[in-house]
Amino acid sequence: MTIKTGLYQGTQLRQEMKINPRLYQAMDLLYMPLLDLQQHIKQELLNNPFLELEEPATPEEETVKEKATEEEKEKEEQIDWEEILLDGFEAGGRRPEHEEKEYYEPVPVETRDLADHLRDQLVLLRLTPRQMLLGEEIIGNIDDDGYLACSLAEVVESLNQWVEEEGERWAEEGESVEPFTLAEAEDMLRIIQGFEPPGVAARDLRECLLLQLQDAGKEDSLAYRIVRDYFEQLINHRWSEISKELSITPKDVQTAADEIAKLDPKPGLKYAAPSDNYIIPDLVVEKIDGEYLVFLNDTSLPRLKLSRTYREIAKDKNKFKGENKEFISNKLNSANWMIQAIEQRRQTMLKVMSFIVDRQREFFEKGVQYLKPLTLREVAEVINMHESTVSRVTNEKFVQTPRGVLPLKFFFSSGLSTTSGEDVSARGIKAKIQKLVAEEDPRRPLTDQAIVNILKEEGIQIARRTVAKYRDQLGILSARMRKRV
Repeated sequence: MTIKTGLYQGTQLRQEMKINPRLYQAMDLLYMPLLDLQQHIKQELLNNPFLELEEPATPEEETVKEKATEEEKEKEEQIDWEEILLDGFEAGGRRPEHEEKEYYEPVPVETRDLADHLRDQLVLLRLTPRQMLLGEEIIGNIDDDGYLACSLAEVVESLNQWVEEEGERWAEEGESVEPFTLAEAEDMLRIIQGFEPPGVAARDLRECLLLQLQDAGKEDSLAYRIVRDYFEQLINHRWSEISKELSITPKDVQTAADEIAKLDPKPGLKYAAPSDNYIIPDLVVEKIDGEYLVFLNDTSLPRLKLSRTYREIAKDKNKFKGENKEFISNKLNSANWMIQAIEQRRQTMLKVMSFIVDRQREFFEKGVQYLKPLTLREVAEVINMHESTVSRVTNEKFVQTPRGVLPLKFFFSSGLSTTSGEDVSARGIKAKIQKLVAEEDPRRPLTDQAIVNILKEEGIQIARRTVAKYRDQLGILSARMRKRV
């Protein structure tokens, strides 16, 4: 067998799909939540002179608008629009309204966190520069939850490395340059652990709880002794074992455990920077005359229209040739496309939500237990769109309903079979499990198998391991851990 090497030419027919860049942009518009779309439209208004806002006016505003329009017409007659277009929208040294410029998102100037709060308390103490340095180092290693994120040995090691590098400068200022010791770090840690909030600077959960009980003056309480001496049994709810060790009743142990449960396991979070995330529903579902109707919550969304002035300029194509003509054509087409794409987004969102409302009517009437299983593919087939389009429409979108503000993804979940032949949503099953646990006798909590049997009586086929999985997802403890005495 011989193999010939060399270069060869040949022809071949093949099909290849190329996506128009505008299609990518249209998909991006579908993906954007309402707040992002608002910012995108504002940016487009800055970049494209053929776009302008269309705002409804009151009768009083119409009168004012008519007068203003007459004044604008007089001004327009005095402006050489051709010169503006050809000179990049510069007129009379003034910054033009539609100049292309970068948009800067407003950000908070300053936020105070847990470290700031602790430093405020540190500077109130009468400390030497050496102690202040040690305190700052410890505070700098406290995480957002309020725990010391490293060992004291690592804190000392880090400081001593700094002493080796900067010790000479400190010696010149008359400060001690002796290496820091672990005992010094322990003393400073105890000082910081006395700061607000109680429990801060703990090295683990046990120490955090003990610090909070100390702050409340409960060092002689049963709760303090249980946390100090029987923490492993406490977190595993082994009440009987603790009661035997302490020669008390299991009920006394459980009462103390209830007191411990009221303590804050993450004391630092109360000083965490507040989130700047806001939810504005993209859609609204209202019940009117017995029917659930869907509306778009886009009253705050700028309405766009083509600028009349620039359209009239663009009509006279003989004046513009080459790059200027291409610029006008591109901007005008882009403006037209933007207006159409936003309207297409509105219609697509209405179609998707309307189908969801029809499918999930029982949920709106009776609650989450009646939520039906639903997939993106089902919606896509009914509204005659691709599954990826439906996915973009539902991504990070929220709807305001009579049952609260919900993400659109809430309505989509897998299903389980029932004896009647209908499917029930996995989310509905979770709600049933949560309700069963909430209503159970705490002295005889339902086991996973007991929940399986109850659901089976309701016609729902589910395995015990599935119940255990859903229970874990809901943050519900096992029956043994939930048992009360």
